[in-house]
Amino acid sequence: MNDKLKESLKLLPSLPGCYIYYNAEGEIIYVGKAKILKRRVMSYFNRKHHDSVKVNVLVSQIDRLEYIITNTEVEALILESHLIKKHKPRYNILLKDDKKYPYFLITNEDFPRISIVRKRNMNPEKGRYYGPYTNIRAMHSTLDFLKKIFPLKQCKTPKFKSRPCLYYHIGKCLAPCQNLVTSEEYKAVVHQAELFLSGKQSELMKQLMEQIQKYSDSEQFEKAAKLRDSYLDLKQTLEKQKVVYENTKLNEDIISVQHEDGILVVVIMMIREGRLIDKKDFTYEVEEEDRTEFFETFFKEYYNTLSLEFPDRIVSNELEALGNKALYEEWLNIISGKKVKISYGKSAQGKELQSLADKNSRVVIDNAKLSKMSKIRDDFNNIGSYLKEKLKLNNFPYRIECYDISHIQGTNTVASMVTFINGLSKKSEYKKFKIKSTEGKPDDFLSMKEVLTRRLTHLGDKGWDKPDLIIIDGGKGQLSSVMQIVKELGVTGIDFVSLAKRQEEVFLPNTSKSILLPRESSALFLIQRIRDEAHRFAITYHRKLRSKKAIKTTPQPETGEQ
Repeated sequence: MNDKLKESLKLLPSLPGCYIYYNAEGEIIYVGKAKILKRRVMSYFNRKHHDSVKVNVLVSQIDRLEYIITNTEVEALILESHLIKKHKPRYNILLKDDKKYPYFLITNEDFPRISIVRKRNMNPEKGRYYGPYTNIRAMHSTLDFLKKIFPLKQCKTPKFKSRPCLYYHIGKCLAPCQNLVTSEEYKAVVHQAELFLSGKQSELMKQLMEQIQKYSDSEQFEKAAKLRDSYLDLKQTLEKQKVVYENTKLNEDIISVQHEDGILVVVIMMIREGRLIDKKDFTYEVEEEDRTEFFETFFKEYYNTLSLEFPDRIVSNELEALGNKALYEEWLNIISGKKVKISYGKSAQGKELQSLADKNSRVVIDNAKLSKMSKIRDDFNNIGSYLKEKLKLNNFPYRIECYDISHIQGTNTVASMVTFINGLSKKSEYKKFKIKSTEGKPDDFLSMKEVLTRRLTHLGDKGWDKPDLIIIDGGKGQLSSVMQIVKELGVTGIDFVSLAKRQEEVFLPNTSKSILLPRESSALFLIQRIRDEAHRFAITYHRKLRSKKAIKTTPQPETGEQ
């Protein structure tokens, strides 16, 4: 730490604000917020080592710091978001998503149109935005429905000077260009479209019914009939929406977050007036240690750019990890202009809604993993070559086996063997083992010795093809004990590595230093997937044995007992 930085630390105030870290080249490398600047910034420098590798690297590169004092913590939160967007510091979590999620735009013209745009222009003169939406196919279907129910202008400029175009004749335009609709009537239709996009179905249906009655009373029966058809179409659409709670004005966003194998999924279920009106899902590649910080960034980014009606309440058990609920509620109140509550979903109703969102996010993350595995299958030659080079393997890893041990305090100890060929699981060649040498006394080293001894003595037997690579779940110690067995048995021609869960470090035999594969790489995803599959298979077998044992030890009723 240089003298200038030491002096800056001494002058830190005990006030809310944002702190900005620079490296020796004068580049902004991190921006953070704090309720008390002195306490937060000093926490980076009061420890020699942090649990996070990223934080250790960040601290080592800090050359100087600046800070901006704010009146409140929520002002610091708003300023932090602005500074991160402006400077994009390398050690801040950034939503590096090349997708531009689309919005509905109701243009700001004398006679507005509805269109789909990929980029939200922050200039309100363009019009009113509604979104973002994550399902573009469903969005186009919605646009077709909107044009049918709310026949607004479809062309930027009139196609003909003295007559309406085809859209008017098929009922998809009111032909304002030919003065066939009054400005007041047109504005009423625009307002109804806005109510639909905002999820205010009850108010919309009420307005339509009042308008139908008004046309009927004034004997404008053709207009009343057209509006009645729109009303019935809309009613039929709303009836298809899942009713979450009857007779309620419940307006909530339910957020579920799942993280597995470096994939993070966020699902937002939008409930308006008790009906589930939309589901949005977002998928990212994120390290486990960055999960909370990434979700915080996502949460701020999503609601900062939200152009739909804000919910009255946001429910998510993931929000509990962010802490300081009052701070985020105050921030939401400022950006939405209304009172928005945050709930961790611990009530009976909250748990029910959270469970519904979790089921949906489970499907999304499973599909994301399948998609990634499909890419691995298609590109396995490159992935296998990469593993061979990086892990210094003698063989191309065509056939990979992985082993895992499962027990509870040494009882019912089992082991699993899973097999992957060309990057895909081969379930017909999975094996499971009952471990006999450690019953009643847990010893994962001894258990692994037994299972590998039994496995390796079968080399060459039918149904026991020789693997190219064996992955051991564990660290350097587990791998060393395995290599002793390999040496005793005189086995050659097989590569061995181990994968430690905490930092996803790969250890090689007779090497003290681990190898860290890039977190976003398909190679790491593949060996994580193999390791997790071995763990799942072992757990499943262990539960099955425990269940059988429980049935056998349950006292059976004597003959004739009722």
